[in-house]
Amino acid sequence: MAERKYNHNQSHVNIWRPCDPWKRSGLEAMRSSKTLLLALPFLIMLTFLLRHKPSDRFTDATPFFNNLTTPPLLEVDVLQHVDIAEDKLLGGLLADGFDEQSCLSRYRSILYRKALPYKPSPYLVSKLRKYEDLHKRCGPNTPSYNKAVEQLKSGSNVVGTTDCKYVVWVRYSGLGNRILTLASVFLYALLTERVLLVDQGNDMASLFCEPFPERSWFLPMNFPIAKMFNSFDQKSAESYGNLLKNNMIKASMGSLPSYVYLHLAHDYDDHDKLFFCDDDQALLKRFTWLVVKTDNYFVPSLFLMPSFEDELKKLFPNKETIFHHLGRYLFHPSNHVWGIITRYYKAYLAGADERVGIQVRIFDKGPGPYQYVKDQISACTIGEKLLPEVDTRRLAVNPSKNPKVKAVLMTSLVYGYYENMKNIYWEHPTVTGDIIGVHQPSHEEQQRSEKPLHNMKALAEMYLLSLTDVLVTSAWSTFGYVAQGLGGLKPWILYKSENQTTPNPPCQRAMSMEPCFHAPPFYDCKAKEGIDTGKVVPHVRHCEDISWGLKVVDRYTEL
Repeated sequence: MAERKYNHNQSHVNIWRPCDPWKRSGLEAMRSSKTLLLALPFLIMLTFLLRHKPSDRFTDATPFFNNLTTPPLLEVDVLQHVDIAEDKLLGGLLADGFDEQSCLSRYRSILYRKALPYKPSPYLVSKLRKYEDLHKRCGPNTPSYNKAVEQLKSGSNVVGTTDCKYVVWVRYSGLGNRILTLASVFLYALLTERVLLVDQGNDMASLFCEPFPERSWFLPMNFPIAKMFNSFDQKSAESYGNLLKNNMIKASMGSLPSYVYLHLAHDYDDHDKLFFCDDDQALLKRFTWLVVKTDNYFVPSLFLMPSFEDELKKLFPNKETIFHHLGRYLFHPSNHVWGIITRYYKAYLAGADERVGIQVRIFDKGPGPYQYVKDQISACTIGEKLLPEVDTRRLAVNPSKNPKVKAVLMTSLVYGYYENMKNIYWEHPTVTGDIIGVHQPSHEEQQRSEKPLHNMKALAEMYLLSLTDVLVTSAWSTFGYVAQGLGGLKPWILYKSENQTTPNPPCQRAMSMEPCFHAPPFYDCKAKEGIDTGKVVPHVRHCEDISWGLKVVDRYTEL
């Protein structure tokens, strides 16, 4: 389906709209004409400056983030006087009625994104409104919540004593993983009619706005077992897998523990993985409190469960839009982060005819940059005609009558890949005559997931990548998965290199914009034996970048 090109010029304020003096009385018309003549030179100059803002397209953008410790600057937005499109609710995905100034990104993101063909199903919209009602009735500090907390303190779980059930998401791993896992747990909450509560840690509240009306999604700080969250792991006695192994819980028991911990991280064992079996879901349904720690986007395995099949089909008729819709519903950058995003976008990306995002994440030991990765990036972007070749033999080329300006947004922990590409397009003309500007917001050198400022930069860069027209991502990277899902983009994936050599081919177009489940179970719950879960149904396939991973696709073709 062809996508409508977003015309950024249409979204600027109409600076000057002269009135027709002939419709006024003679004296008033003369005064108006005189005023216009006096103002005309200034207006011409202003128009010129607005159309031709000085910008060094080859200047390092890194200093842009240097002042993030100052109070958030809510700048005068050139878009603020424009009537926000009727579809600011994203086809009904978002609830109306929020205070727009408290979360500028919620309804303004549409102004920075081209129109997308992916609309939420009416069933998903209805389900979200029902969930919001449930969250309002059962969320923190409601009578139902307080009653459920008292039951938790009692140490036992008596079925039927509370009218609300909960799933608690525990903050774990890097920001990309956190975003993907939180979306996964929310989908599970929708399917099981549970209330999602979020362990906010030291930065979640500063990164994201509240997604649900009237009632917070954050777990209160005085939650009885909150201090245990950091110690939960695969060996915890409270984990579902260990409770099963030690015969501590059975379907026949009248009374169960007050909560169960679900360890769904990469190191989970076969008993933990029984979470993805319908019989075990019937047992888990009896618990008021489920606590989840995971670093996996486990949505593909939910699609393999018969008990959820019909519901998922109604929620997502287009199966590859799961994270696209849930991500845009849940994750609205805070005003501080939104200011970072919009200022950078206007300074470096808004004036381009096309925006190309390149996300580089290398898992090899050592800081880099590596020559074989530089070669791989060039081979992919030029080979797939995402960027033009340069002419290294001539000093100049005949300028094109209508040259395109392409803005390349690079994100990486290191500086060298950006510097290499910037120099290529600075030192040599392109064979097409197009002008290429290369920008990189930050280079942190190493991941610092425990630092709130680091995570603000990471979220801003994920979001900026999602605003590009075409996207190149790195294999195995959840950072890239988030960007492609929010942007509704099927990226070109840079293959993970072997033996520090450039892969051939260097990249491949993704078959779906859905993220990859890196550590799925390979188990047939009915037959109770191993199985290749990437071959059970046509819409759950193995990932392009991780051969054993699983991802949801809408239409599958052999690679």
